[in-house]
Amino acid sequence: STLFVSERRLTECIKLLDEFKHGKLPPGVSDLQAIIHPETGEKIFMPFRMSGYVPFGTPIVVGLLLPNQTVVSTIFWQWLNQSHNACVNYSNRNATKPTPTSTFLQVYFGAVTSAVSLAVGLNVLIQKANRLSPATRMIIQRLIPFPAVASANICNVGLMRHNELSEGIDVLDENGNILGSSKIAAKHAIMETAFTRVVLPMPIFVLPPIIMSYLEKLPLLQMNRRLLLPIHSLVCLATFSLSLPLAISLFPQMSQIEVSQLEPEIAMATDCKVVTFNKGL
Repeated sequence: STLFVSERRLTECIKLLDEFKHGKLPPGVSDLQAIIHPETGEKIFMPFRMSGYVPFGTPIVVGLLLPNQTVVSTIFWQWLNQSHNACVNYSNRNATKPTPTSTFLQVYFGAVTSAVSLAVGLNVLIQKANRLSPATRMIIQRLIPFPAVASANICNVGLMRHNELSEGIDVLDENGNILGSSKIAAKHAIMETAFTRVVLPMPIFVLPPIIMSYLEKLPLLQMNRRLLLPIHSLVCLATFSLSLPLAISLFPQMSQIEVSQLEPEIAMATDCKVVTFNKGL
């Protein structure tokens, strides 16, 4: 629903957030943000918000799962998918430290290269597997996008947020005060985000091929082949809509870590047992 928020309403919400930070709002009003980045305060471009992941990502998923892919089509859809993922990761990163444009370009080329290489390589191996029946080969070919996308997603997150490992991210006490920059917290944030990016495509790229292999045998679809693409799209949309909240809910955006696990200089700067950091989405 946040995709349809007007500029006027967004301005009002930003004002409410500012008032809340100064203690002018009654209890019960939260400062959770879905459109405005919590650190930069800038509006996230609609296709790159988490609320836009499903509507803007579903056409790409359908393209990735199309049967009888050629090398050119495989490269195109993997490139488009990782381009979208790179922008989503950048827009929803921990922005307490600036990310250079060079880093964005590195993750872009790294993720695309890994995804395309793995997908094309697996396709070539399957085509040369003469012992497999045509039906089995088609099912396996439809499942190939998952390992390709999962590995590229890890690469995407790791490269996109690599500077956090060297510079650290801000950790906050219970009152929201910055205690310092922690490389250990950054490592936890990146690992948690990377794990969600492996879980996210699992239902999306595994369930639709299995479901469609059965649906295609139905007399209705045998007689009306034009219905295959819209039904395939609906199946992808349903699995995407279920898998995104599942993956995002694995770890809270504002994660916590025990002070005893952090750098000594941070542990000495506070009496808190637990501190908070923005994991990113």
